[in-house]
Amino acid sequence: MKVTVSLIKADVGSLCGHHIVHPKQLDLAKEILEEEKRRGILIDYYVFNCGDDLELLMTHGKGENSSEIHGLAWNVFKEVTEKISRPLKLYAAGQDLLKEAFSGNIKGMGPGVAEMEIDERPSEPLLVFAADKTEPGAWNLPLYRIFADPMSTAGLVIDPAMSGGFTFRVVDMKEGEYIDLKCPAETYELIALLGTPGRYAVERVFRSSDGLIAAVASTSRLSFIAGRYVGKDDPVLMVRAQAGLPAVGEVLAPFAFPHLVAGWMRGSHHGPLMPVSLKDAKCTFFDGPPRVIGLGFQLRNGELIGLHSNEPADLFEDVAFNEARRKAMEIADYMRRHGEIAPALLGPEELEYTGIVKIMEKIKSRFKKIT
Repeated sequence: MKVTVSLIKADVGSLCGHHIVHPKQLDLAKEILEEEKRRGILIDYYVFNCGDDLELLMTHGKGENSSEIHGLAWNVFKEVTEKISRPLKLYAAGQDLLKEAFSGNIKGMGPGVAEMEIDERPSEPLLVFAADKTEPGAWNLPLYRIFADPMSTAGLVIDPAMSGGFTFRVVDMKEGEYIDLKCPAETYELIALLGTPGRYAVERVFRSSDGLIAAVASTSRLSFIAGRYVGKDDPVLMVRAQAGLPAVGEVLAPFAFPHLVAGWMRGSHHGPLMPVSLKDAKCTFFDGPPRVIGLGFQLRNGELIGLHSNEPADLFEDVAFNEARRKAMEIADYMRRHGEIAPALLGPEELEYTGIVKIMEKIKSRFKKIT
């Protein structure tokens, strides 16, 4: 059975600054998607949030880039904005809705999108990740370690079904181009791109032997769309696991290292990516640190099978990630002690989309030639 899994997110306003989604926003989104499920448009859905971002996970049979599904997501975000965010005067209401009207595909309109159309395997574990206060390139290091690093993923050495390696589709987010790189043969070329996460990001990963889709991530950059800073991109990611793909534990292990990512306060700082449970997916300390949540489902004919009342497994709730959280706060404190000096502050190529541009314009005429 062919099933499409669509994960679409947007910041449509939040409580008390860029903090957390309001429960009424979640409730309205669920109400709209439940009606679409009753009508047969969706097979199943799950609504959640990571920080100030509203996330819609939907399964259906309409394929990727379906105007009907993308239009549904756009309508949810617009309805939540107009009926909840604006009346409650939530902060940055409709922030990610950069266009006035839906044009058939939600990509390039502000919201982040990750979709995969798959043939369900006899058992289909699906891991869903969402991050807040960071950019799509935040997935680069974890995805490399999951699908290309044999010192991280034992299956690359032990499992014959993975010995052919994986192919990474890397997007140049600035130029709107992509390249497919096959690992391990092109590992060095891959690393050369992934090392610049502000411009290059992994969009898909395939099993090289047969083209099986293994992972897909959102890669939209709000600043590149709007030409100015309008909030960080807060990317989403989906990974299939087991049976010829990395095990669930191999997918999760790289997140135990809270690596530095771009974003955090005003989208202008480097900070550690902290793995947290759903209940802790709220950013406070300097609007952070950047957070990532991980949810686990089983797919059954398009149904999202979870635990109680279809709630997913909360993968980072495990105490095994306590040390990563402690380390993340240690790193966060260390980075903040730099104040507004690099490397705490992002480089000029990233800051050119922020308000610092106006500061530089203000004093530009006062610079004098050195003689």
